[in-house]
Amino acid sequence: MFWGEFSHHLDTKGRLIVPARFRPQLDDGAILTRGLDCNLVIFPPEAWQTVTNQLNQLPITHAKGRALRRLLFSGAVELACDRQGRILIPNYLRTYAGLDNQALLVGMETFIEIWEPSKWRTTLDSVSNVLEDSSDWLSLTL
Repeated sequence: MFWGEFSHHLDTKGRLIVPARFRPQLDDGAILTRGLDCNLVIFPPEAWQTVTNQLNQLPITHAKGRALRRLLFSGAVELACDRQGRILIPNYLRTYAGLDNQALLVGMETFIEIWEPSKWRTTLDSVSNVLEDSSDWLSLTL
């Protein structure tokens, strides 16, 4: 399970430390790709397989399906943590997410999001508005 927020620096080569509590779930490797909100996403193999199965069900004749496939598949890279628990984020993905020297790793239960910190704060600030506008489909009882 991936939970919590962790702030880390990227070094000059684009390496980012993965929180120690996340590393065991990435022992079999992982996939890093673009996220939907100008962020990055790390998927463990099982979660990535679920995503690819769903994407492969989308007809290529639909523009939104093609766009989503392009976004996720063209940006995807396999990764593994080095001995110091770091991953290398390719330059094109750092550029996409606006990552410079600071990154925020956010656990999303089955995957990890990587955010430029100010973008994360903006996104988090808008959560209540998004949920308010989405109350018709959300039926969780807390």
